Amino acid sequence: MLRVTLEQWRMLRAVVEHGGFNQAAKAIHKSQSSIHTAVQKIETALSVKLFQVEGRKTRLTEAGEMMLRRANYLLDEAEKVEAVGQTLAKGVESHLRIAVDEVFPQALLYKVLEATSQAYPLLRIELVESILSGSFEALQNAKVDIAISPMVLAEGFSEQLCLVEFVAVAHPEHALHQLGRELNLEDLKSFRQIVVRDSALGKGTDSGWLGADQRWTVSHLRTMVDMVTQGLGFAWLPRSAITTQLSSGALVPLQLTHNRTRQAQLNLLFKDGDTLGPAARAFIGELRYQCMALEAQDND
Repeated sequence: MLRVTLEQWRMLRAVVEHGGFNQAAKAIHKSQSSIHTAVQKIETALSVKLFQVEGRKTRLTEAGEMMLRRANYLLDEAEKVEAVGQTLAKGVESHLRIAVDEVFPQALLYKVLEATSQAYPLLRIELVESILSGSFEALQNAKVDIAISPMVLAEGFSEQLCLVEFVAVAHPEHALHQLGRELNLEDLKSFRQIVVRDSALGKGTDSGWLGADQRWTVSHLRTMVDMVTQGLGFAWLPRSAITTQLSSGALVPLQLTHNRTRQAQLNLLFKDGDTLGPAARAFIGELRYQCMALEAQDND
């Protein structure tokens, strides 16, 4: 038999989160006396002192800090259990939120989305397109259920999906192509580079070579492709996003001595597989299948 209830642990956490018993009472709509009683019951049951008074402030003791860390884990796990129960009770979910890095091959993504919708016609899919750490941030902030990102989760599920190849390209009449020789990174510094900014609202990340003296930074990959195609600069672009331009000669790879191409790993991320419904699992299954088929095609 447990000596302390989950509700008592929740009241303890509320006192710490809101900075005192009175503040906690207002925040969670409980009487101040009931919160005092809950904390006292924990202290009595476990023979431990949780708080100490310093002037007008109530602070956790060292033992209290340790107990709170364990209680936070317990409460988080309890919330996950409830979420799993709600998922099971609902059956097939009506809404699926997915964050996808814009460098992920679009044709492959569309196949996966179409297959998922064919299997679940009433499913509403919300697609969040992002750059660099944007999809990771959306998952961390619980704005999406699944993310495809170059980053990995410290806690949760991370699985390598595919490698995306980037090619250094420019318009065929760009001055870099007119030099008539192999190029090095020093050559690039004098010409405008087109780059895309991280879509995360928090601290963003930079990726790739950013050594040009002049740079234009845009918010979307499609804008980046359009600018380079119009001869406004050079860039490393995902090969899958410029197959038409490469085939038609609208874009030509730069003849660099090094780093003509580079690769980026994209990963499948979600926090807890037990909370994903049947449609989400179908999406993940089709995603894995299409990525494996793409890899097999590239190896042929």
